[in-house]
Amino acid sequence: MEQVLTEKPFNSYSSHFERNEAHSSGVSWSAVIAGAFATAALSLILLALGTGLGLSSVSPYSGSGISASTVGKSAIIWLIVMEILSSAMGGYLAGRLRTKWASIHNDEVYFRDTAHGFLAWATAFVITVAFLATAATTMIGSGSSPTNPTKSGQSRAEGLDPNAYFVDTLFRMDASKPDATNAAASVEAGAIFAHALAQGDFTTADKSYLDQLVSARTGLPQTEADKRVSDVFSNAQQSVEAARKATAHTLLWIFLALLIGAFCASFSATIGGRQRDNVVTV
Repeated sequence: MEQVLTEKPFNSYSSHFERNEAHSSGVSWSAVIAGAFATAALSLILLALGTGLGLSSVSPYSGSGISASTVGKSAIIWLIVMEILSSAMGGYLAGRLRTKWASIHNDEVYFRDTAHGFLAWATAFVITVAFLATAATTMIGSGSSPTNPTKSGQSRAEGLDPNAYFVDTLFRMDASKPDATNAAASVEAGAIFAHALAQGDFTTADKSYLDQLVSARTGLPQTEADKRVSDVFSNAQQSVEAARKATAHTLLWIFLALLIGAFCASFSATIGGRQRDNVVTV
């Protein structure tokens, strides 16, 4: 009888608490949002610090400052360090600030803590991307605004064209004899170049027409004009290929850094959650 009397209050309280647990959410969104904002803020702080250190190490003059490869490797290392520190901080806060779960198996608590860390990291990633996208859009919009009324819209567009440099080299001639028709020829050749780079090579008709166009505008013999077109197109292809490889490598390293950040956030949340459960309520 004594055993029944001692167990009955415990079972009644436990059943009541389990019913409340069943109707409550398994996610403490306040803790997740707090961890996400901490991660996003620390990421932007470290990004500003890394950008400042990087710009102080490079030089606009050739042969000065550190090399481009060193800058790239340093940026990758800093990106990984930034993800580890910011994600670990946000994940720890998400785990430490969440509510205490009673009558929950340890495996379920571990899973929930891991989920809290991952959700904090994912929310912070969305916040950071939105902030950077807004900043980039603002900068591009202000950069393309007509601040200089003497500058034509066509010249501004050509300044943003990645093929403009290669196209201009097709029509180089004696600087003392400027030709006003070169601008129109450059626009026409730019369209041909863009199509050829997308297809991998010139069509026979485009190549012949471009040779004649370069020869007529520069005064070069047909054979030299043909050689110039081939050389410039080869340089443009190499530039595009180098940009493609650099972009691919950058995206792969960003993926790796983000993956490390997600793991650090999830693991740190389990540490914070364990410390939260060890807090004794007085």
